[in-house]
Amino acid sequence: MKLIILDRDGVINEDSDAYIKSLDEWHPLPGAIEAIARLSKAGWTVTVATNQSGIARGYYPLAVLESMHARLRELVAEQGGALGLIVHCPHGPDDGCDCRKPKPGMLRRIAEHYGVALQGVWFVGDSGSDLETARAVDCQPVLVKTGKGARTLAKPLPAGTLVFDDLAAVAARLLT
Repeated sequence: MKLIILDRDGVINEDSDAYIKSLDEWHPLPGAIEAIARLSKAGWTVTVATNQSGIARGYYPLAVLESMHARLRELVAEQGGALGLIVHCPHGPDDGCDCRKPKPGMLRRIAEHYGVALQGVWFVGDSGSDLETARAVDCQPVLVKTGKGARTLAKPLPAGTLVFDDLAAVAARLLT
């Protein structure tokens, strides 16, 4: 199985320090939907692991998050692709869960769902916590410069981190 795991905010859609609190605020990054569809059509299982502490903070309910993910799936389907499992952590930073990145719970859940090992699986993110999460389960850390990626790039990266301009560049590399 060719599996890739993506962070959401800053990788697939625009990020906001004020949180993405509604479907109207959810805007795909240029080329991201097409990149997911291209990977899917080429036999990749594209999954998402996303921290969504806005739920715990009371900024938006689970139904709003689900509407964003339904829209994401719809857009990918319009391009002829499909999106696999989407997992989210609804907890706040002090809740002590095992799923909030940089803890690896969401990635382990994806691996369990598909019955695969995570070693070498590309985990694409835009933050240091995404890269730490990848390393915690022996995934290949991949940084995109979108979202918080440029800020993350200014700091030391885990050894072996691959860096790309955006999700479209990641897809282009995997599909060559």
